[in-house]
Amino acid sequence: MRVLIWIFAVLVIPNLAFTAGAAAPVEGRDGMVVSSVGPAAEAGHEILKQGGNAIDAAVATAFAAGVAHPFSSGIGGGGFILVRLANGETLAIDARELAPAAVTSTTFQDPNGRHDPRASRAGGRAVAVPGLVQGLESLHRRYGQLDWEDVLAPAIRMCEEGVEVGPFHQRLVGFVAKYLPPETAAIQLKDGKPPPLGWRLVQKDLARTYRTIALHGSRAMTQGPIAHAIVETVRESGGVMTLADLRGYELKERKALVGTYRDRYQVISMPPPSSGGVHLIEILNVLEAFDLKQMGVGSVDSIHLIAEAMKLAFADRAVFLGDPDFTAVPVERLTSKSYAAKLARRLKPVPFYRKPPWRWGRRRILHVDPPVPQVANDSGTTHLSAMDAEGNSVAITQTINTPFGSGLTAKGTGIVLNNEMDDFATAPDAPNAFNLVGYGANRVEPRKRPLSSMTPTIVLRDGKPWLVVGSPMGPKIITAVLQAIINMIDHGMNAQDAVAAPRFHHQWKPDALELEAAFPQTIRDALIKMGHPVKESRFGIGAAQVIEVDLERGVIYGGADPRRASRAVGYSIQD
Repeated sequence: MRVLIWIFAVLVIPNLAFTAGAAAPVEGRDGMVVSSVGPAAEAGHEILKQGGNAIDAAVATAFAAGVAHPFSSGIGGGGFILVRLANGETLAIDARELAPAAVTSTTFQDPNGRHDPRASRAGGRAVAVPGLVQGLESLHRRYGQLDWEDVLAPAIRMCEEGVEVGPFHQRLVGFVAKYLPPETAAIQLKDGKPPPLGWRLVQKDLARTYRTIALHGSRAMTQGPIAHAIVETVRESGGVMTLADLRGYELKERKALVGTYRDRYQVISMPPPSSGGVHLIEILNVLEAFDLKQMGVGSVDSIHLIAEAMKLAFADRAVFLGDPDFTAVPVERLTSKSYAAKLARRLKPVPFYRKPPWRWGRRRILHVDPPVPQVANDSGTTHLSAMDAEGNSVAITQTINTPFGSGLTAKGTGIVLNNEMDDFATAPDAPNAFNLVGYGANRVEPRKRPLSSMTPTIVLRDGKPWLVVGSPMGPKIITAVLQAIINMIDHGMNAQDAVAAPRFHHQWKPDALELEAAFPQTIRDALIKMGHPVKESRFGIGAAQVIEVDLERGVIYGGADPRRASRAVGYSIQD
């Protein structure tokens, strides 16, 4: 069985010729849900209308996202949850997948002892122990207002009545259709072919699974028929997962990372095993030393500076980041202002007389050489942001990794199983599905969490909730969230313009500065003249979903990224 892993890129709508001001942000007086899965945002809105709070709406949206776009996330995977209550209480819930206990250094080798890259990308060996349901259940139990069964009801109805296939959905399934194994193809295809536009994807098995979860909670995923089906499917496809792995899944509640930007803004984000929060704060700290507003949005100087800061942070990611339960991650140092000052000095212009002649007239392009290559990361993901009238805020980024994950659907359950084992460094210098390599802090070990780039984030302004933001798309999550925040703070954009503006990306290795198609050729030429190896991003960079609060008027705005089939749905009691 083989799945076309690289097709994760088509999760991005390729129409990138958007311009600022093309659409206004969505307004809501009493609540807002924004999701990269449009129909799922409607489920969250329904819950707000029933009297639920932002936590209820977020949980409903998360379950519905796995129904509407089963190729990008679902209960066969995991995620990170960041919540800040109106009373100031903040919590980061780590529902990241775990490596099975029986995994070894030879798990991803072929019979001849050579590394087999397909083993961590498709089939049973690729599947890590899922944790999303446990995370959503914990969030709801602690902070939800409505009954658990009521919160799952919209997703169950979507399973039974079907979700209409739109252009984005159809295009994605069309690319991977011939690689899907029988159990998955029987559900996701129509008569063995990609579904036509308007066809309703009905998932009766998943509806039964959701009903069982509504009755029994996360226990349904760790014992009983659903758990047995997961293990049987994985092991028949060569995996080593056991029922003990499912029963032994351990949810982690972690302390959120907190940084500041330009004095009045407090940035709250996800700690390791996410690399997102660490490096979002690290890059923002570096950029504080520069006047981005004066440089101008999308200018050559701005792109050059921010790309160089990205490069430094991603190099640090390679060396230091991993599961904090297995390796000591120097979070405090990486996110400190003093460390950022050292990095910022490396980005200051160098006088011409200190450059070799062949660099005269060009800016310095950093060559960063830490001792080890970059670690693997995730993609093919979903993000949602939710807020209610009281100011309760939730950001959830969830994933099964690449499109349709491992390709496996657990028999009779409708659950598409992840391929998160590919987020580990499965062998020294062996590239993962995204041509990234690594070892050390992120090597495969039993019951370990793989490193991630997911970056659910909440920003306070003058101590008050102001932004809820996050994005899908692997390492580009970090840079998409970064640019959305910069666009709003430094350039004064509204929520919709901030997520629609053209983006760029540099992740240190491979050494390429990716630019979206909307950047003019003059910008590209100037960056190439500086010495940047410029590459056009064929499928876009991230899909940021933003909620913004007008702190003077008390109005909530939503910005949905046009790169995916995203949607912002506002709620006002008088409607």
